[in-house]
Amino acid sequence: MTTPLLLRAVQLGIHIGEMDLLTIGTINDMYAEMSNDENSEAYCTLASQGEWTGSDDCA
Repeated sequence: MTTPLLLRAVQLGIHIGEMDLLTIGTINDMYAEMSNDENSEAYCTLASQGEWTGSDDCA
């Protein structure tokens, strides 16, 4: 588990000294968000307020 975590930290630009301040979950979340940001075409449609509350009838 250590090697993938260190690789992700390096890809995110996190220094070893900063890793004391972060949890494994935080680093994994940051890595997932970085991957989502790089693939912006897959997330081009945003949900409306109606879709969040369930009041919008979209199919």
